[in-house]
Amino acid sequence: MKTLTKNKTEKVEVMALFGYEMTPCQPLTFRRRGDRRETEITELLRTHIHFAGQATLHVFDVLVGRERMRLEFNSQDLSWNLTQ
Repeated sequence: MKTLTKNKTEKVEVMALFGYEMTPCQPLTFRRRGDRRETEITELLRTHIHFAGQATLHVFDVLVGRERMRLEFNSQDLSWNLTQ
C-alpha cells in the first residue's frame, strides 16, 4: 500500500452510500490510483461542510483501522480527495 506523508492530499475513488437514514452520504471504501485493492473505512467520525468559492466541500473524518484520515467530496468537479 502506498504511504503518504502527513497532510498530503491525493485523489481517490470512493464507494459511498447515499441517502441512508440520518446520514445523507457515508463513504464506505476508497481506492488509491494505481492500487487494485479497496480500503475499507472502519468508522465515520464526523462530517461537516466547507464552502470554497463556488464549490462546496463535504468533509468526512474517518478511521481506517486505527488511522485517522479525511475524505473530501468537491461538489463542483465531483472529485474525492484523501488527506492523511
